[in-house]
Amino acid sequence: MAEKSNTEGCGKSKTGNGYSKIEKYDQDSVTELASIYKRVLSLIGEDPSREGLIKTPERVAKSIQYLTMGYSMNPCEIINSAKFREDYKQMVIVKDIDLYSMCEHHMLPFFGKAHVAYIPNGFITGLSKLARVVEAFSRRLQVQERLTMQIRDCIQDCLNPLGVAVVIEAQHMCMQIRGVQKQNSVTTTSAFTGVFLDNLNTREEFVHLIGSKLH
Repeated sequence: MAEKSNTEGCGKSKTGNGYSKIEKYDQDSVTELASIYKRVLSLIGEDPSREGLIKTPERVAKSIQYLTMGYSMNPCEIINSAKFREDYKQMVIVKDIDLYSMCEHHMLPFFGKAHVAYIPNGFITGLSKLARVVEAFSRRLQVQERLTMQIRDCIQDCLNPLGVAVVIEAQHMCMQIRGVQKQNSVTTTSAFTGVFLDNLNTREEFVHLIGSKLH
């Protein structure tokens, strides 16, 4: 999976609460992006030199780097960093993983929950690593359908379980604040491998469990 450096520059600033906030970013990219966003402000009829907008181009440049930091993350390395032998062959589910991404068509956010499950085949991974895989793929320009499959395929390829199940429920700002403007619409996508595809009972158990309020 392709990687790019996203941490060449490192800024350290003091907050009002007295602690230091460390931000990592590619300074060359920030400078170039900021000049582009300054031009955008002019093109939409704003004055980039007025007080409230002077630092906006740089802020947006850093923001877009943060929102797309998944390009610099290797999801398979994330899984392999906490991969353990374990003789457990029942379903492992991490549900309600907060998800934030950006639609590649309009570069507007979509957000919601991801539910991920797998059935081990000799190896397990740290539970937080499943959430980090979701983060790595979602922090890119995306479509929900591809995002769902990328999460599924990464877990299947890197962990080789008996099966993987992924369901994503998300709201898309490109549908809510522009275009059709349907504020209450929710998009659900799913992707399965192995026993989740072949065994209807296993798939139904997964769907039941992610819909249950057991906690």
